[in-house]
Amino acid sequence: MSSDITRQAPPATDSSSLGKFLGDTMRRPEFGAFIGTLTVFVFFAVVTSGNGFLTWRGTAGWLNVAAELGIVAVPVALLMIGGELDLSVGSVIGATSVLVAVATGIYGAPIWLSIALALALGVGVGLFNGIVTVRTGLPSFIVTLVSMLALAGLALGLTRFLVGTPNVSLSVEGAWRFLFAGKWGPASISIIWWVLVSLVAGWVLFRTQFGNWIQATGGDRQSAREAGIRTDRVKITLFILTAVAAVLVGVIQTMTFNGGEATRGQVYVFNSIIATVIGGVLLQGGYGSPIGVMLGAMTFGIVNVGIFYTGWSSDWAQLLLGLLLLAAVLTNNLFRRLAMRA
Repeated sequence: MSSDITRQAPPATDSSSLGKFLGDTMRRPEFGAFIGTLTVFVFFAVVTSGNGFLTWRGTAGWLNVAAELGIVAVPVALLMIGGELDLSVGSVIGATSVLVAVATGIYGAPIWLSIALALALGVGVGLFNGIVTVRTGLPSFIVTLVSMLALAGLALGLTRFLVGTPNVSLSVEGAWRFLFAGKWGPASISIIWWVLVSLVAGWVLFRTQFGNWIQATGGDRQSAREAGIRTDRVKITLFILTAVAAVLVGVIQTMTFNGGEATRGQVYVFNSIIATVIGGVLLQGGYGSPIGVMLGAMTFGIVNVGIFYTGWSSDWAQLLLGLLLLAAVLTNNLFRRLAMRA
């Protein structure tokens, strides 16, 4: 009599589980950003050995730079994942800066009212960018470029007309100053704002229905619309959130530097895009992670502050950022192909 032999699949080994874990990790959009941030940090830690880069003051220095950039870059990243671009954030920061300084510093308005007016300005700019983009079909690059130029000119012209100078002094003390410009030694409270914005954005993108709508809208807008997603509403909302984040940075800078400046914030126009792309967001839309953008902002801060501790010319920072941007684009495309195969 023959006996049946039951064949069982061999149990999964630790090595196969580890390989699956590494494979899944490498396909995540923030993986390339993590490798880039770690590489840049180690490079400057070695090159600046003993010069203070690894001290609390040095660490706080690049975290402060990363924080203000990250507050803007994370909403910009959500917008880019949704398939659009915003170049007006720099002008919103500058306009917010002078609006708060003029309203409170010159006309004596309560600081809460000045901030409310700035938020209304941000919502208005976001609505304009979003509605014009979705209603006309014009590229958001063009629409937000118009907003950037028009708002910058308006802020500069009105400030000169009202006070005769583009720079307006403002001194705010008490709870409002602590909320937006508080410090613990060399570290700024903007770091906390940055972390909060990033965590909320990550939760929205990966844990809510609206986050699914963002990714679907950026991945394939037509298919998303056929599935019942109101893609126009998604994009308008993202434009508003981007402008509101720029308002927050404008208020932080106004309080920190004790005054407003109409031209302040223009460096954020392309720096936010650089941090976003280094953080793993694709320019084509549909793919990215707020955590990766946090790492991209950290990389930007490390490079800018690390150059100072090396004693090299700041011109080298632009070269390093350019090389990092190219490497990030190539790496992002590779990891997305891996994710699509999976």
